Amino acid sequence: MKIGVISDTHFTKRSEDILKIIDKYFSDVDMIIHVGDFNSPEVIDNIRKKKKFAGVYGNNDSSGVKAYLREKDMISIEGYKIGMYHGHGDKKTTMDRAYNEFKDSKVDIIIFGHSHKPIIETKNKILMINPGSPTKKLKERWYSYIVLELSKKNIEAKMVLFSK
Repeated sequence: MKIGVISDTHFTKRSEDILKIIDKYFSDVDMIIHVGDFNSPEVIDNIRKKKKFAGVYGNNDSSGVKAYLREKDMISIEGYKIGMYHGHGDKKTTMDRAYNEFKDSKVDIIIFGHSHKPIIETKNKILMINPGSPTKKLKERWYSYIVLELSKKNIEAKMVLFSK
C-alpha cells in the first residue's frame, strides 16, 4: 500500500487547497495519513473526498476537528502496527513525546508531526516518521512530506523536499 504522509497544514482559510496538494503530490497514493494541525474540519472532509484517510488532531486544531479524530490512534496496514500522534506536550523533544506514547504498544512505526521538521529514523527498532509540512515550513529550508510504501516483506519511506 502506498501512503502519503503529511502534517501541520494549518489551513485557516481555503481548506479546499488541500485538494491541490493531493492532486499534485498524492495522485498515485492509496491513502493519506495526516497527523494533526489541520485547523479546520473541512480539510478532513476534502481529504476524504479524494483518498482513504487516517489521522489524529494536533494542538492547533479546533473543537470541530477534535470531534472527528482522537489525540492519538493506532492502525494496522499490511501487518504493520502504526501509531499516530501529533507530538505536542511536555518539554521533551517531539520525537521523544511521540515515542513515549507508543513504546509499550509493540508498534512498528510511529508517525508524528508538530515540529515541522521532516524525520525518518529508527528508535529502539521502531521506525519514526515526521513528514514536516507541505504548507508551513517554519525554520526549515524546504516544504516536505513522506511517501510510505508498505508490503508484507518491505517498508519504504521516502522524504520529499520541495520549494514552492
